[in-house]
Amino acid sequence: MRAWKAEAGVFLAVAFVAAGALGAVQPATGIPTEVVQLTQFGPAAGVVTVALLWPSRIRHRLAGALPARRTPGGAERRPGRGLWLLLTAPLIIALSAGAYAVTAPDGTARSTGPGSLGHPFALIVVAQLVGACGEEIGWRCLFQPLVRTRFGPVTASALVGVVWGVWHVQVFAQAPAYAAGFLLATVAMSVLLGLGLEHVRANRLLLAGGFHTLVNLGMLLFMDEESGAVAPMLLFGGACLLAAVPWVLRAPADRILTAPHGAR
Repeated sequence: MRAWKAEAGVFLAVAFVAAGALGAVQPATGIPTEVVQLTQFGPAAGVVTVALLWPSRIRHRLAGALPARRTPGGAERRPGRGLWLLLTAPLIIALSAGAYAVTAPDGTARSTGPGSLGHPFALIVVAQLVGACGEEIGWRCLFQPLVRTRFGPVTASALVGVVWGVWHVQVFAQAPAYAAGFLLATVAMSVLLGLGLEHVRANRLLLAGGFHTLVNLGMLLFMDEESGAVAPMLLFGGACLLAAVPWVLRAPADRILTAPHGAR
């Protein structure tokens, strides 16, 4: 078995098991899920396990996740790429919420005031960012680079998106259409994240975590998909797909399905 398969297998096994265990103990901790869901740290546990088993490889695997001390020639090949990635998150929410308002019987937009959440909004923002980074250090900073060694950026990102969606096992307790909308969203977001981070050489974790946080906060404030309603989830999935299209169209045609040479 090639090293990347072993690392990926260990990461996924720990990410799934740890997420389930953390979700089971959360009620006993008293930490509200509205603030942060402990399951989000399952991927981080997978990264720690991989680091312990393959310490000589982990620095290479997590290259670019943190701020660079020095970035000769620039931290990324396309300046501003990270900013465009972050701006895509509110675009997704605007498309989702706008479509939801238009299709609603009363024609009004859903919204929840930050002051009505039951917890200080600043605390929720910080906790959501920490939780999102707990996920993204696994999905976008370790697993994506691992899969990327064998597949082109779109294929690798789509595969990561499928696994990322399946990892949210609780979604499959909902209606099939709800689960389909969620999987569409995770695959589409994974593709735009994969393409957006493809040439970024520093701060990958903060960019991915920031995108993730903005999406989560937007859904918290402007959508009600947590109720199990199918319509907002389908609209969210469609919005993610629309947002991913420009990233795919702008990707170099000769590299979009190509894996790096010399991958291990």
